[in-house]
Amino acid sequence: MSIGVGIFLMVVGAILSFAVRDSWAAVNLTAVGYILMLAGLAGIVLSFYITNRRRRVPNDALDPAIEEEYRVVEEHHRDIKE
Repeated sequence: MSIGVGIFLMVVGAILSFAVRDSWAAVNLTAVGYILMLAGLAGIVLSFYITNRRRRVPNDALDPAIEEEYRVVEEHHRDIKE
């Protein structure tokens, strides 16, 4: 579900909850509106979570052994300067 669908569900739910004053004996339109607003909010939150999870890049660019070798060389270079 994308952000647009979540916003659409929230708008339809708000209209059913706050703007529609008709009563239907079989269905409580206010409750349906609140359920749609919650579903829209959940859709927006999930789409943000999924999008941010896809954008993360693992920062394990170097092999740990190579990284340790760089650290040793840098420390040795710093000791020589002092």
